[in-house]
This record gives sequence, C-alpha cells and structure tokens, in this order.
Amino acid sequence: MTIKLNPYLNFSTESREALEFYQAALGGELTIMTFGDSGMSDDPAQADLVMHGQVDSPLGVTLMASDTPPGGDQPQHGTHVNVSLSSDDTDLQPIWDKLTDGAEIVVPFGPAPWGDHFGLFNDKFGIAWLVNQASLG
Repeated sequence: MTIKLNPYLNFSTESREALEFYQAALGGELTIMTFGDSGMSDDPAQADLVMHGQVDSPLGVTLMASDTPPGGDQPQHGTHVNVSLSSDDTDLQPIWDKLTDGAEIVVPFGPAPWGDHFGLFNDKFGIAWLVNQASLG
C-alpha cells in the first residue's frame, strides 16, 4: 500500500498565478477547475477563482491549491507550514533557481552541516520552502 502526502495550499485569489509559477519550476501537467466550472459560484467576480488546482510533476511531486471559497475566511500569510522538497538523486539547483524568483531567501542553498545541500526561502506567494539535496557524489 502506498500513501502520498501532498501539500494543499490556500490563497485568497492567487492560486492560478502560484500554480503556473510552480509548474514552470517543477514541470509537469497543470489542471485547474474554477468555482464557475464547478457551479459553486454564480458571482462573475468569483467564477474564475480556483476551486481546485493541481500540478503533477514528472519528479513525483503533486502540489495542490485553491482560492478562498465563496463566503470563506481569507487565509493568513505565514510560515506555519513548510513545503519540503528533497532528493537523493536529482540536482535541485535548477528548481531552486526558478522557485526563488521574487522570494525572500532565508538560508541560501549550499552545503549543510549534515553533508547535504540545503536552503530555506519564502516564495513570492508567502509559502515557506525547505530544499534538501543529498550529495550527488
């Protein structure tokens, strides 16, 4: 049996932009269903907001996101959740370079005391990321 743990990010209105940004960095397929597509909103101002979006990367990463549902509470920016990206056999530097566009770098991607390469940043959407790459030998 396999269980997958997938980050599900919540935004006010930025899901589409964030998912397109993440797809550009991680590759793969992007699917988006809006509140209008699903019939969950008759309000034209909310019809194009993302009810559910998902990036399925060939790297084995699935990242999901949605905008605030009609009548829902607005999410608060913060770092109470970190998205962790790690690999033993893939060079994560190119992905780091793309994801950190417009980001606040907290810990630059470089050698870590435990022998891997590690970095920490808050992306331009307020999501905190941890990136850990085992030595590629």
